[in-house]
Amino acid sequence: MNIKERMQAVLQAEAEAISAIEVNEDFVGAVEVMQHCQGKILTTGIGKAGHIAKKFAATLCSTATPADFIHPAEAAHGDLGLVGSNDVMIAFSTSGKSREVLEILEMSRHLGVDKIIGVTSHMDSQLREHSDLILDMGTITEPCPLGLTPSASMAVMLAISHALALALLEQKGVTREDYGLRHHGGYLGRAARADNRPR
Repeated sequence: MNIKERMQAVLQAEAEAISAIEVNEDFVGAVEVMQHCQGKILTTGIGKAGHIAKKFAATLCSTATPADFIHPAEAAHGDLGLVGSNDVMIAFSTSGKSREVLEILEMSRHLGVDKIIGVTSHMDSQLREHSDLILDMGTITEPCPLGLTPSASMAVMLAISHALALALLEQKGVTREDYGLRHHGGYLGRAARADNRPR
């Protein structure tokens, strides 16, 4: 492929992977679990999935749901102290086989975490065994010419996190004022406080 064809193939593969996501009752249940969480919402993942998990926590915070990212490797060295019995843990892992992620879920169970929500793709994902709800990413073919770089899978993960956050925002009745209070600086803060809503 030439450069243009490769770029178009990547964009098409990512768009198709996102469009193929099946929003089932576990997706609905995940939003409800997050809405009624009595503790903290914690996200986790490692590698590229960890970056998505961290971004998800930031999106939740900005949309009026306090959340924090816990790095699975650092959790083994004391950060697991962040986990409480009323918390909800959301774990991101395409393969669902990353040792560090599975370990943090096992230890979180011992600490009495309320619910674990897994975002994964592979059918033989061990993450499925540790989760109360599974948000299935579907079967994804990466458009990387080596078949290795996670691009379509990360696009799917990110899209799922956005769908969760914005559905939760709506269910909680978050207002423009609520949003503006969390964005006191920058363009979004000014836009949230401006009287520019449709009449």
